[in-house]
Formats: sequence, C-alpha cells, structure tokens
Amino acid sequence: MTSRKDVVKKVKTQTQVDVAAVRSSAAEIFLVNDRINQMLIEHLDPAAWRARPPGNVRNIAAIFTHMHNVRCKWIRLTAPHLKVPQQLNRAHCTSKQVRLGLAESAARCAEMLDEALGSGSSRVKKFLRDGWAKPWPVGQEMLCYMISHEAHHRGQVCMLAHQLGYPLTSQMTARMWNWERLTPIFTNL
Repeated sequence: MTSRKDVVKKVKTQTQVDVAAVRSSAAEIFLVNDRINQMLIEHLDPAAWRARPPGNVRNIAAIFTHMHNVRCKWIRLTAPHLKVPQQLNRAHCTSKQVRLGLAESAARCAEMLDEALGSGSSRVKKFLRDGWAKPWPVGQEMLCYMISHEAHHRGQVCMLAHQLGYPLTSQMTARMWNWERLTPIFTNL
C-alpha cells in the first residue's frame, strides 16, 4: 500500500517545471504566443476593430495597441540596450499597423528573453514590468507574466468581439488552443 507521503512526493516530482527546458525555449514560446495574437487579428471581422463597446472600456484596437506598447515598456525598462520599437497610437492604428508592431515587439521580447534566460552572461539581470513595480530576478516567472498579460487581453478581445456581434468562428477559437500545431516544441512528445 502506498503512503500519502509517497503519493505527495510522486505528484510533486511529476509537476515540477523543467527550468532548463523553459529557459532554452522561452523565446520560442513567446513567439508562439505572438502567433496566436496575429491569428486573432487576422480572423477578426474588420468591423469589430473600432466598434464601440458598451461602457467605458477599450475597443479592440486599443487593447492590441496596449499589448504592443506594454511590450515596448518591458524592453525599455528591462533591456534598454535593445532597440525599442516605436509605440502605437490606439486612436489611429490600423490592424495592419498593429500586426507589424506586434511582430517587431515580439521579436525584441524574444531577444530579451533569450538573453535573460539563455546560458552565458547577460546584461538583463532584472525584469521590470513597470516603473512603479519592484524588479524581479529574471526567471521563468518573467515569461509567465508576459504570456499571462497577453492571454488576459486576448480573452477580452474574444469576449468583446462576441458582445459586439462579431464572434470568432469555433474553428478559430479551437486553433488558438492547438499550440502543438503552432510550434515544433511539441513534435517530440
């Protein structure tokens, strides 16, 4: 008979993150995250882009420009030696401009993550998510925070599109969850 202690130990072992694997693939993981953003924008009904949501909330264009502009802040504060992409104006940005901006900021974030979490010496020692927040040591938490921020806003976009009468197709929402088709990380599973 297996003791409770043995079961707890087995569960802890099975759920531990392989930190080395996360660190070696952090940049790729973030780029997959951006591919989902790109697919979402591409499959949105163009009428949803500037549609006014009820209440005092951002429209879809403003949400995506916010995501890009926050990435720019992360880069500026955490890795100022990297080229910081130009911020976008939420009032005037087209979906094409946002897609280009997100692609550029994703590439810089991937570079920052690769430098911060890769092997060897790095100029990136701390993750500064905002000017008012305490800096964090670089680690997998940095990647988790960055992706969680974007996933939160993707959820807002999906909800707003639906509420505004421009729901995404079930095929598109299913694609957002099929990460194994978006990255070679899963090919060895």
